[in-house]
Amino acid sequence: MLLSSVDTACRRAETSSEVGVPPGRWRLARGGHSLLIDKRDLVVTLLLLLGLLAASAAYLALGSVTLGPGELLAGLIGGGDPMAVFLVQELRLPRLVAAWLTGAAFAVAGCLMQTLARNRLATPGIIGIDNGATAFAVASVVGLGVSLAPPAMALAGAATAAALTFGLASGGDTRGYRFIVAGIGVGAVFGAVTQLLLARVAIDTANAAYPWTVGTLNARSGQAVTVLAIGLAVGLPLALALARSLNLMRFSDAVASGLGVMLRRRRWQVLSLSVLLTGLAVAVAGPVGLVGLVGPEIARSLASRRGVPILASALAGALVMVLADLAGRLLLAPIELPVGIVTAIVGGPWLLWILLRPAAKSLA
Repeated sequence: MLLSSVDTACRRAETSSEVGVPPGRWRLARGGHSLLIDKRDLVVTLLLLLGLLAASAAYLALGSVTLGPGELLAGLIGGGDPMAVFLVQELRLPRLVAAWLTGAAFAVAGCLMQTLARNRLATPGIIGIDNGATAFAVASVVGLGVSLAPPAMALAGAATAAALTFGLASGGDTRGYRFIVAGIGVGAVFGAVTQLLLARVAIDTANAAYPWTVGTLNARSGQAVTVLAIGLAVGLPLALALARSLNLMRFSDAVASGLGVMLRRRRWQVLSLSVLLTGLAVAVAGPVGLVGLVGPEIARSLASRRGVPILASALAGALVMVLADLAGRLLLAPIELPVGIVTAIVGGPWLLWILLRPAAKSLA
């Protein structure tokens, strides 16, 4: 009897340990599969989503003509005042969608690069990828003509800048400040190329290329927005699939390799995905690079430290882009500030805070 009781107790302990759920998580099980969900990450994601929806409603309602809740709803469904329908569906909603997509793409690319380099400054805007994409896009406008698709040239420029940065950083090493310094140098060169191109063309041509240099959603291309939507629909699930490997890559190379991560392959996958998202976002809005810094920082400060906040970064980046573009439309109305200038005003002090605060922690 005693042995039977001990055996039963041991079986219960084994069963309890198998189905035990770590603190702060929910376990969803169905069939032979189970999924652990972090409670804090779920709450943060829902809060960011609600914030994005609220900001989007304000974005559609506010402007030179302010719409009430009833007019806004009627405009969304295509009824009511034709002017309200035109404002919402033709002017504001397409621009809002572009803000969602570009903000999410910049922020996800920034989160991936920061985690890959284990450095919070390693965003596409700081390491030169944005400037490379901008230089190629401007070259297509001032040198070869708009008909040769600046969006495609922006993607090629992002890839070129990334290849140069990783090549100069000791053959593809992404750790340490050598990588950051190489990226800053590459970005400076491409920035100088952009200014040289603009200085050598007629004023009308330079004006046509100007939106590519500051970052704006006013001169967006519908085709580029569609391509970005497709790229983000593919890239975001891929980034989520890479999240586990990225979480392990925050440790030393020896530990990550011992846990089964194929480091070289994963690094090139993360780099390629970051370049793709950055190039497509620059093709729509131009270089609004500091969203790639601010978005992941907001997500990382709110979410738990157990994983890489890919989805939260996407939502935070979209929220930052929507609020920045809304502020650019309203602050000096009827004069419109490009969204790139607004994000620079906000992101510049944020960058200084990251650099100067003494208790800055590594991503590792």
